[in-house]
Amino acid sequence: MQIGIDIGGSHIGVGIVNEQGKITTKKEINLCENFKEEINKEEKIRDMIISLIRDILKQIGAPKCVIQKIGIACPGTIQEGMAKDIYNLNIKSLSLKKELEEEFYTQVVIHNDAKCAGVAEKLYGSLQQYEDCVFLCLGTGIGGATFIGNQLLTPKINAGSEYGHMIIQKEGIPCQCGNKGCFEKYASMSAFKKGFIRYFNIGENSQAISSEAILQYLLENKNEKEIQNYIEQYIENLMLGIYNITRIMEPQAICLGGSFVYFHKILYTKLLEKLQEHKYKFRVPEIVLASLGNDAGIIGALYIE
Repeated sequence: MQIGIDIGGSHIGVGIVNEQGKITTKKEINLCENFKEEINKEEKIRDMIISLIRDILKQIGAPKCVIQKIGIACPGTIQEGMAKDIYNLNIKSLSLKKELEEEFYTQVVIHNDAKCAGVAEKLYGSLQQYEDCVFLCLGTGIGGATFIGNQLLTPKINAGSEYGHMIIQKEGIPCQCGNKGCFEKYASMSAFKKGFIRYFNIGENSQAISSEAILQYLLENKNEKEIQNYIEQYIENLMLGIYNITRIMEPQAICLGGSFVYFHKILYTKLLEKLQEHKYKFRVPEIVLASLGNDAGIIGALYIE
C-alpha cells in the first residue's frame, strides 16, 4: 500500500494510491478551521496527518505494516527531508520525515507540492502529450513545475520553478517571501479572492466568503462593467507571468491547476481570448486546464523522483 499526502494552503489530503495512479480511499481536513491560533502549527500538522492515516487504516481494516511508502507534497523549499519557508502557512520549517517513519515503520519521501502536482499531471493528466511544458498551481500562492524533454527540471541547490516569486511589479505589493511585487500577489487565487472582496467592498475577512459564493456572484453579474473590469485586471496580471515564463522556457504547453480550475468558467475563456490578442508579442503556448484537481499532489508525491 502507498499513501500520498498533500499539504495545501487551506487543507490536508491523505489518500491510498494504487499502481495505476488512482486514489482508492481519501480523507481531508480543513486547515483554516484548525489554525485559529498561530502557536504549535508544526505539531498540529504532524498530528493531523498521523490521525488521517490512522483513520484510513481503520476504515479499510489494515495494520500499519501494510504501508510500503508514504509520499508527502508540501509547500516551501524541501531540503534533507525538511520543508522550509512555508510562507503561506507562516511556518519557517516543518519536520515530517523522521516522525512519520518512526510512527509507521516505512519509507517517507517529501517533495514540493507544485512539483508533485505537476508530475501527476504529466504522468496521468493534462500534460501527458507534451515533452516541454510547465505546470502552474494557482492557489493560495503560485507554485510551478517545469519539464524539458519529458524530464522534471531539478536544480541542485533548490527545487526551482518558483514562478510565484517572479517579480512582475517593481516596488509592488509586499510578499511573505520578503520581496515586493511577486507574481503570486497578483495572480494567485487567494489574490483573486482578496482582490474581489476589497474591490467590491464586501469586508476585510477573505475567509468569511466562500469561493462558491464568489463564483456564483461573478457568473450572475458577468455582464456588469465593474465585474468585467476586475476580471480583465486579474487576467492582465496572469498574462504577464505567462509571457515571462514562455519567453524563458518556451514550453509547448502551460497547464493551469490549483483552485483556478474551479473558476475556469469565468476566467479560462477570457484568458485564451486575451492571449490571442498578442499584446506582448510572443508565441502563445497551448494553455490547458489541470484534470486531476486536488488529487494531483497526493498522486504525484509518490511518483516524483
